[in-house]
Order: sequence, then structure tokens, then C-alpha cells
Amino acid sequence: MSINPEQLRYSKEHEWLSAPEAGVATVGITSHAADALGDVVFVQLPEVGATVSAGETCGELESTKSVSDLYSPVSGEVTEVNQDVVDDPSLVNSAPFEGGWLFKVRESAEGADLLTAAEYDAFIAG
Repeated sequence: MSINPEQLRYSKEHEWLSAPEAGVATVGITSHAADALGDVVFVQLPEVGATVSAGETCGELESTKSVSDLYSPVSGEVTEVNQDVVDDPSLVNSAPFEGGWLFKVRESAEGADLLTAAEYDAFIAG
């Protein structure tokens, strides 16, 4: 059984994407990525209204170990950012699939290589 929610899609850069609701999908990083990063201490997210492109960087996550780029799994316009994560970056570690989501995007094009939970599990297993 997957530790990654079945209803989400995943990128090989370790972001997750919810199914769109009214054309808007939610983006976050996986628990695998959060564990690999260590304690997240700062997040830089795209601004509301910004256009993001599938597979391109759109922000950064800084941890006690390193700084990692944040990639958008789809193309579209950012409609909301999670201010709670900006104020308390540790939410990325403690609740990556719930309160630790990062931003919402109105999709204009889906990423080409999004994986199911089972495919992502196989990918991270090596």
C-alpha cells in the first residue's frame, strides 16, 4: 500500500498535484521530499497571478540541510499561496499532504510526465 495518497498525481521532482476543482489544482511536495530535505525553515512561493510552467522552477524550499528548487507540475496561473506555510514552514514536514500544501494553480496545461501513486512509489523505490 502506498503512503502517497492515491487521488493525487506526482512529478519526478517530488511535487504532488490534486485533481482540479473548478479548474484549480493544489500543489505541494511529497513526504519523501520533505523527509529528504530535513527541517524546512523557509519557503519562497510564486506570487498570486504569476504564470508557472510545467517542469520549471517557481520557488524554493530552504531547510537546515540545503536549498531546493520548487517545480510546478503543470502550467497555469497561480490563484493562491498557502500563507500558513510561509509563516510556519515546518508544516511542509509535519503535514505535506494536508496543511503543508504550497500553492493553487488554474491549469492551462498538464505536465507530461505526471505519475500515479503506484508509479511514484516505484520511482522513489529506485
